[in-house]
Amino acid sequence: MRTLVHLSDLHFGRVDKAILRPLIDRIWGLEPHLIVVSGDLTQRARNAEFAEARAFLDALPSPRIVVPGNHDVPLYNLFDRFFRPLDKYRSHITDDLSPFHVDTEIAVLGINTARSLTIKDGRINARQIQEIKERMCGLGPEITKVVVTHHPFDLPENSPHDIVGRAKQAMAAIAACGVDVILSGHLHLSHTGHSAEDFEVGGHSSLIIQAGTATSTRGRGEQNAFNVIRIDGKKIRIERNYWQPEGSAFGIATPEHFEETPRGWVRAA
Repeated sequence: MRTLVHLSDLHFGRVDKAILRPLIDRIWGLEPHLIVVSGDLTQRARNAEFAEARAFLDALPSPRIVVPGNHDVPLYNLFDRFFRPLDKYRSHITDDLSPFHVDTEIAVLGINTARSLTIKDGRINARQIQEIKERMCGLGPEITKVVVTHHPFDLPENSPHDIVGRAKQAMAAIAACGVDVILSGHLHLSHTGHSAEDFEVGGHSSLIIQAGTATSTRGRGEQNAFNVIRIDGKKIRIERNYWQPEGSAFGIATPEHFEETPRGWVRAA
């Protein structure tokens, strides 16, 4: 079994600092095999914010898969935005924009969907779709395959946001390679969906798991939260950990259980 901790939308520069130490302690207590951070480490891509995000990451267990989000691209400095959009991210966080972790049970690939030409939206390009194929298609069925992006492939009902650009083309590759799980953020809301509900994917259904914001004060009606994903062969358990201010601790909502079937991942009975 593998335990993944899925954090998103940290937004250093606008965090609830009372959450940081309980969150770090909670994560260490989970003894995760891998930490996944699906973007927006900062609020305005400033050096001081990246330095705070770096210190937070260094306080967590490793290994870690981290991808940038749209807030990690400078907004107001137009020169930086268009000519060196992720220089600060590369300097403080990681120079690897396609991080990859693989072991005997899981393979996790991070994809950068942040772009200079959009304020909040994101997209996947043809080169990144090819990388998904190269990394994932050759792996055997005993490996649970996970793709990580900041921008979502699925939305809660009545969401005002858009899914990631070129989602249809990317999902075709994801289905062809038998990718099991897509992790993302951006919405500041926890949500679980299935690719078969929105895409023509030839009978394959991937789990699409959204994480809320782990530390930001911009909760959009939901308490700060992160996901614990327990992968045990053909079974996946998702535990939403929500911040409880009255107790200064994280509590677990009712877990969700999924199992793999010949048509893909479905909610367990």
